Amino acid sequence: MKKVLSWVGAYMAAGWYERFVSLFVGVILMACVAVFDGYWWHESYTIAYATLVAAIIVDALLPQKLRWVRWTFQLIAAIWVTYRFARKEWYIAAPADSSEWGWWMEQQLAQLHPFIWISLALLGLHMLFAAWATTRTRLFGIVGAALLVLTIADSFTPIWLWDDVAIVVFTGLLWLVVHHLRKLQLTHPDSWRTLFEYPVGLITPTFIVLALLVLIGVNVPSTAPLLQDPYTLWKNARGEQVRVFLGDKAVPANNTPQSTANASSGYSREDGSLGGGFDYDYSPMMTVSTSQRSYWRGESKAIYTGTGWVDADNRTIDTTARVNQEQALLAAEDRSLAETVEVSQIISMIREDTYPVLFGAAPVSSVNWINEESGNFSPNLMRWKPYEWELRWGDPDSYPKSYSLTSTITLLDEEGLKEADASFAEQNLQQVYTSLPASLPQRVRDLAVQISADGANDYEKARLIENYLRSNFVYNNKPDLSKLSGTSEDFVDQFLFELMEGYCDYFSSAMAVLARSLDMPARWVKGFAPGVLPADLYGPGEMLDGEDFNPSGAGMYTVRNSDAHSWVEIYFEGYGWISFEATAGFSFPYMVAEGEETPLPTVAPSVDEPAVNAEVPTESKGTAVWMIVVVSALVAGAALWLVLRRRDIPVLWNKLVGRDYSSNELIVVETNRLLRQCHKRGMRREEHETLREAILRWSKQQKRLTDDFRYVLDSFEHAKYGQAAVSREEAERFAGKIRYLIGELK
Repeated sequence: MKKVLSWVGAYMAAGWYERFVSLFVGVILMACVAVFDGYWWHESYTIAYATLVAAIIVDALLPQKLRWVRWTFQLIAAIWVTYRFARKEWYIAAPADSSEWGWWMEQQLAQLHPFIWISLALLGLHMLFAAWATTRTRLFGIVGAALLVLTIADSFTPIWLWDDVAIVVFTGLLWLVVHHLRKLQLTHPDSWRTLFEYPVGLITPTFIVLALLVLIGVNVPSTAPLLQDPYTLWKNARGEQVRVFLGDKAVPANNTPQSTANASSGYSREDGSLGGGFDYDYSPMMTVSTSQRSYWRGESKAIYTGTGWVDADNRTIDTTARVNQEQALLAAEDRSLAETVEVSQIISMIREDTYPVLFGAAPVSSVNWINEESGNFSPNLMRWKPYEWELRWGDPDSYPKSYSLTSTITLLDEEGLKEADASFAEQNLQQVYTSLPASLPQRVRDLAVQISADGANDYEKARLIENYLRSNFVYNNKPDLSKLSGTSEDFVDQFLFELMEGYCDYFSSAMAVLARSLDMPARWVKGFAPGVLPADLYGPGEMLDGEDFNPSGAGMYTVRNSDAHSWVEIYFEGYGWISFEATAGFSFPYMVAEGEETPLPTVAPSVDEPAVNAEVPTESKGTAVWMIVVVSALVAGAALWLVLRRRDIPVLWNKLVGRDYSSNELIVVETNRLLRQCHKRGMRREEHETLREAILRWSKQQKRLTDDFRYVLDSFEHAKYGQAAVSREEAERFAGKIRYLIGELK
């Protein structure tokens, strides 16, 4: 046994420093990939970490002199890890005919995109840095670059990265110690041997001192700067809001006026001053496993101030009730004329953010469990507000990771609603939910009367207001605030008569105010749109209409910050609060009784008003700088190879994509590839949309690509549903058009 241990010790000591370098580089890369939080899928992180761990293990076990052998094993491990953990959208059985094995293998490998590139990129970086970091200067270069990336991303994104910064600092300090010991071994071998006669006495105090330094640095309280930095002074001079990142991120640094700068999409905490624009944040925030598609409601606001919405100072509305497990939560309103159905949901939070409420289909009728299905929860944690339909969470430090709710949703009965009055019997509630500021311009009230003139009842008037907003105003996440004349200070008035464009807060606020102008009780509601179902519900070549495939919308939805939304609820006597969706491009998922059709808003096409292109932001450039710098040499080499072999590229490409497809099949496959790329860039095809409807909608958003989209649509329909075969030249021309479109979407 001693001989075995002695041999193992001698074997590991032969290249001990290189093994430590491999470990340190791997740990630093693991910390750096945290900058992609919200952009990468869960599988991407699993593959990234597993690839780096495999590379470290291979370097630790195999002799350092056999570099090509180690690299070969690391490459094999990276490919296996990717295949093992990659998200596969469909399963294709192995063909019986040996001639189809090439096509089958190609389909299997296609599903590894983009995971395989993440794995290979990280493996390449690990190999490069582990071989390159041979001097102290290069050591500082790697650690410094990692710290620069993490601190920039932490400062200018919503991601918390200080834990990763601490990991890199601790790893860098250990690396310096190991590098010093390696230098001691090379320059003073006798002292090295003497020193390591007592390894515990050397390693233990070193580790303790470094750990204490890092722990103290991480836990030192943050302090505000004594002097104002030039950037803040410059932003204040421009009248823009400055955000600092001490404690809670995105907290205003000073009492500046409403900002015209763009924020990021997400659930808002302050609604008293609406307006401005925002950039889409596609980071996932929760998943909802539900028996019925719905909007996930958060809070409602009762008082319109002229600039935004606030809660009502009314004791009746502020009534709260304690929440016990599986206790029935009753809504305060009369719903005696309405049919209802129960909807069960399990909400799992993805991010560490906390919220003042629990989200769910409205109204919630019971809380089944919090965090653990078999566990109990304290009734002191939650309060139910029956008048506002809010499930308030009391402890921001212990926001639940998951919870289960049951909701009792009102079925939409249009015929019954036409017979009902939009009014409260209680005068105090009627007064609260129809109140408007005295400063509201008269032209807003006049417009409400004009829009609803053809309505025979309150419900029809509400629908007329809804359709007017959907038909005559343009959705734009960055409305052009230069259109504002400055003569009006009312948020809704500015939207209706000056901006004529905006996002959900503009549309929903306008409908609520217009409805109140007609003495219909209305309130402003915020929460999240349904989100998206997993792509693996659909086959690779199928273009199924979502409602035909899954009419109830049951499944697990991924809800992102970009799904944050606001809408309107109007009260009808005997039916309670009914939701209305005034925002162009959105559709509320109503539930109706069996045998009835779900009403769809009628939106008249506008030919006079050009559609505004909503700018979809690319991933943060700051988070990708380190990748660009490190692989620039590889990119330059690849570009040189492409230039030298450019004439062979079309031949190789055609062999790859067209080897076993017919021309018609190739067009269908290329169309599916375009749909996947559109989805990744925020151009989502909703479940209820046909391909034609989705492409026509995208054409309005990307007007410069209208002709290209129509060419794709016509070619796809001809190839999939036509009787005639498409020529090979047409199929190759179509593939080229798809490549062009994907490039233009970036």
